[in-house]
Amino acid sequence: MGISIGLVGLGAFGSAFADLFRSHPLVDRIALCDREPERIEKFAKKESWKKKFNPKDIYASLDDICRSDIDALVMITQPWLHAPQCVQAMEAGKHVYSAVPIISVPDGGEILDWCDKIISACKKTGMSYMLGETTFFHPEAMFCRKKAAEGAFGDFVYAEGEYFHDLDLGCSLRKVQERREASASGREWAEKAKLEYRKRGIKNGPMHYPTHSTSGPVCVMKAHAVKVTAYGYANRNDDPFFADDAFSNETAIFKMSNGATVRICEFREVGTAGSEAFRIMGTKASYAENKWMENGRTAPLSATPLNKIEISDEEMRDRLPPEVEKAFLSVYNEGKAPDEQNADFVPHGHKGSHPYLVNEFVDAIANKRQPAINAWEAARYMAMGVMAHKSALKDGETLNVPDWGDAPEK
Repeated sequence: MGISIGLVGLGAFGSAFADLFRSHPLVDRIALCDREPERIEKFAKKESWKKKFNPKDIYASLDDICRSDIDALVMITQPWLHAPQCVQAMEAGKHVYSAVPIISVPDGGEILDWCDKIISACKKTGMSYMLGETTFFHPEAMFCRKKAAEGAFGDFVYAEGEYFHDLDLGCSLRKVQERREASASGREWAEKAKLEYRKRGIKNGPMHYPTHSTSGPVCVMKAHAVKVTAYGYANRNDDPFFADDAFSNETAIFKMSNGATVRICEFREVGTAGSEAFRIMGTKASYAENKWMENGRTAPLSATPLNKIEISDEEMRDRLPPEVEKAFLSVYNEGKAPDEQNADFVPHGHKGSHPYLVNEFVDAIANKRQPAINAWEAARYMAMGVMAHKSALKDGETLNVPDWGDAPEK
């Protein structure tokens, strides 16, 4: 017998995941929840949804779906709502999947408080929390975790993580902000919450959404940040997009629990191509830009000329279970003419991460295990950014980074 999943938030990003959750072989019932009925209607009418979806499982509010008997909720709502909604759902007896970040608000202390509340809710209720961080399931992250498990890196020495996303290039951050604030909850946020932070003189920064850059080094090395020193670049042309931000770009250096050093960059105003990447260096081997490099050292004076191996994304990527790939392939081929359908499964969405995120959450809940990107892991990604921003506000003062420990076994 499978599990039941409720999808909360069916905007552009939530819609990208809806059919994947519906099609997963371990999901036997699907529910829909959104404040805007037309978003629900487009899925409720689909022929492919009839087997697992009943119109009785339409909910207009989070309160309503929390009172249902659904097993787990997928929260792909506005980023400032993620954490309180997840805590409410867990207290109602629901496992939760949250879109990134854990929460997006200008006050770093508030972000850390919500990390603590989410972990406390997991402990109190026994419910599972998973953060949908795409970098965790990028091909290079899967590959490097396997190499780390083999001990192939040797001792970790240094790592870099970066998210270069200029506000006007690629996916325009201006337009994303406009769409968010045009929704019902967005209007409420703009009219109330944002004004309160302004009155308090709280200034935001890109390090408050650090998960794309911090998650790679942390998940590969299985280490957490201990100390941080950071600096910021403040916008100088009075761009209204940065009116509530202390910095448009922030750079941080971390001391990690394993003795390695990590450099993290979060840039939103930069004349370069977009980059969501990490690099890992060890005493025996390193990874960067689809290259695995190893020196063959097993003892002093035993190193050999550096061996460089080019590896494709497909070679680095783990395979999903065959029945899951088959189900997801049917989603990708839905509505296509027979001669346009793909015979082989090729994952889509943020370097192919979306199907892996869906499978990880569903499989963890169905098999009563801790999700890989659990509350404790997710808090480590967020705390790095929060404390980096605090350091930058203090002109590079070295600060301690809080940690909640490792996740308990289920």
